[in-house]
Amino acid sequence: MNIITIIQARMGSTRLPGKVMLDLCGKTVLARVVERVQRSRRAGDVVVATTTQPADDRVLEECMRLGAKVFRGSESDVLDRYYRAAKQSAADAIVRICSDCPLIDPEIVDRTIQSFLDEHADYASNALERAYPRGLDTEIMTWDALERCWREARAFYQRSHVTPYIHENPRQFKIVRVRSEEDYSDCRWTLDTPEDLKFIRAIHDRMEDKERFSWRDVLQVLEEEPELAELNQHILQKALQEG
Repeated sequence: MNIITIIQARMGSTRLPGKVMLDLCGKTVLARVVERVQRSRRAGDVVVATTTQPADDRVLEECMRLGAKVFRGSESDVLDRYYRAAKQSAADAIVRICSDCPLIDPEIVDRTIQSFLDEHADYASNALERAYPRGLDTEIMTWDALERCWREARAFYQRSHVTPYIHENPRQFKIVRVRSEEDYSDCRWTLDTPEDLKFIRAIHDRMEDKERFSWRDVLQVLEEEPELAELNQHILQKALQEG
């Protein structure tokens, strides 16, 4: 099975513009995401899917510097961007990662992919019934499931967020929910605001090995310094309909 991982990335974030190119302990946020995903054993080829907007030339340049594959497509129709990137790669299954997850963990990526394979699923996710911290989100779907979404999804939010059509039509897809053994759903490790950036930089500052620390290392830091979570705990996640 040809599994590929597509990381969506663009400069045009509304709450933290240009966040993918911000510095995170000597590397860009995008570099941190790409390199962490590349350490997954099951993620296959990693493709960064950005837009054709001139501002995203910087994303292209960073991908070239990293030696990462890149695809450019629609800015607003992210579903179409994923579909065309996957088609170009002749993918049988597609892992979806967002570039606002610089703490993404290869172990969790692998666990989600393995659950998908073991259950012969159409779609698997560790975020449908959230127990992992927000910011470790991993989704994987078959090519057929992605193509069906691309063909049938009509609402703007269904196309800008790629997979809501699957979530909203569970009878049409075999869906697997991947959960952690403990509930960490109150943890916010994603990057969407300046407060999130302060939190994620604080975490990186405390890691001796800034390349290979795990999500459990982050939990250990937060156990020792629980006040760090207060940096961004008050931030509300945008609703799907907000784009």
